[in-house]
Amino acid sequence: MASHIILPKEEEEEEVGLGVAVEEDHDSPAAPGYQRQEPVAKTLPFSAMCVRISRDSYPNLRALRNASAMSLPDDDAAFAKLEEGDYGYLLDDVPHFTDYLSDLPTFPNPLQDHPAYSTVKQYFVNADDTVPEKVVVQKNSPRGLHFRRAGPRQRVYFESEDVKACIVTCGGLCPGLNTVIRELVCGLSHMYNVSDIFGIQNGYKGFYSSNYLPMTPKSVNDIHKRGGTVLGTSRGGHDTKKIVDNIQDRGINQVYIIGGDGTQKGAYEIYKEIRRRGLKVAVSGIPKTIDNDIAVIDKSFGFDSAVEEAQRAIDAAHVEASSAENGIGLVKLMGRYSGFIAMYATLASRDVDCCLIPESPFYLEGEGGLFEYIERRLKENNHMVIVVAEGAGQDLIAKSIAAADRIDASGNKLLLDVGLWLTHKIKDYCKNKRMEMTIKYIDPTYMIRAIPSNASDNVYCTLLAHSAIHGAMAGYSFTVGMVNGRHAYIPSHRVTSTRNKVKITDRMWARLLSSTNQPSFLSQKDIDEAREADKKANKPPVQASTREHGDNTNK
Repeated sequence: MASHIILPKEEEEEEVGLGVAVEEDHDSPAAPGYQRQEPVAKTLPFSAMCVRISRDSYPNLRALRNASAMSLPDDDAAFAKLEEGDYGYLLDDVPHFTDYLSDLPTFPNPLQDHPAYSTVKQYFVNADDTVPEKVVVQKNSPRGLHFRRAGPRQRVYFESEDVKACIVTCGGLCPGLNTVIRELVCGLSHMYNVSDIFGIQNGYKGFYSSNYLPMTPKSVNDIHKRGGTVLGTSRGGHDTKKIVDNIQDRGINQVYIIGGDGTQKGAYEIYKEIRRRGLKVAVSGIPKTIDNDIAVIDKSFGFDSAVEEAQRAIDAAHVEASSAENGIGLVKLMGRYSGFIAMYATLASRDVDCCLIPESPFYLEGEGGLFEYIERRLKENNHMVIVVAEGAGQDLIAKSIAAADRIDASGNKLLLDVGLWLTHKIKDYCKNKRMEMTIKYIDPTYMIRAIPSNASDNVYCTLLAHSAIHGAMAGYSFTVGMVNGRHAYIPSHRVTSTRNKVKITDRMWARLLSSTNQPSFLSQKDIDEAREADKKANKPPVQASTREHGDNTNK
């Protein structure tokens, strides 16, 4: 392998005479113990003190792999950028126009003359601002992995009248899609005076199978009050060459892509093809998944709304269960691989007696099994509520129901209905035990996906959209997300190479078990395997801590 890590040029030099202050780095991880003691004649930007990391100094991309706790394919490694600084500081940077296009002109950011920001004294972010992946560290810990901080830059790489932007939504529905679309259109128009904005209809295939839909602030004014997406969506249909051909033919130079991990993988492929052709096109990914399983970021937009609506379904199940003798309310919630909605809805409700998620194995029969717990709970309370994530218990179902492995258009394995299966299993058990029992099965999946976003998600969607616009105008291509409470530009491969899951060795899952008072259903073998997996994932590398975001053991 002959590839090496490409470091960026100085993307943003200190601007003089613009009359606009640069925002201070409120996220700076530097502590007194980490500051240099010797005086320096002139303070340099941090990027000037960074060293080049190449194959010569770090064979087999060791530094990058250590920093990100993963191995990159050669094709992705060729686009990766890593900067190393003092005290174990590592910046996993995002691609920029200047990586492959030279001598591009820059322009003053229109926001410096915008009346809405006339009173803001520290609006533009500093060129060296970064956001740490790990916010909880020990006294002598290395500073660790960082991402470029999101926000407006003093200099941009587009003049407003030259921008031709398009927006596309892909994959399943999620609360907040219309809010993101609205704020992208309004942000481009109101902040940067962009007039050419187009919607791509029905997902990726809309690039080459549909006419582009012109969008204005007036046309999107009320769409945030509705669920779904006004642009339509679909799974699959990703043909990189056709998509980039249409982007090139239509003169599009900013592409905003809203979707889950599969969609973001597609966005990364689009960027790589754009770069191969040497096009001046920024690709901005906004991650979307109702399951909240996107890696690195704090949470996905729409997750709060989904938990809130899921709680209503649990309330209904509780009413049904408590109104009948030996009543059971069974609620199936989203969570193909990750049980975050089920876990947080259970903690929010406080009416749930048992929560089952894909990450935590369970068994039905025998001592300590689910059936024994159900029987005991009904004797104690005369009713109970069970919440199950859609991906839970698939191994158990496969043993009792022969089913061929099938996948959807996005490549996801089609799951068997664990809620319906569990309902019949519980009925059969109670019948064999001659127990009187009434069970109500509620599946609110599509009701939850189709609602408009709540207040907190509306705010989050607005900030994500604005951060995406600022980054695209500054010439970056990235996935945007909140990391430790700060918006950051994240390399696309970081959010698509792994999936965020509930850690059953973490305190949050222990809090749930304590809240529901349910057994863990785990054998000693399950516990040992979970601990071993955690140990491997959190093994510290040579240069920096590689604990993936979401490890809350120190929180």
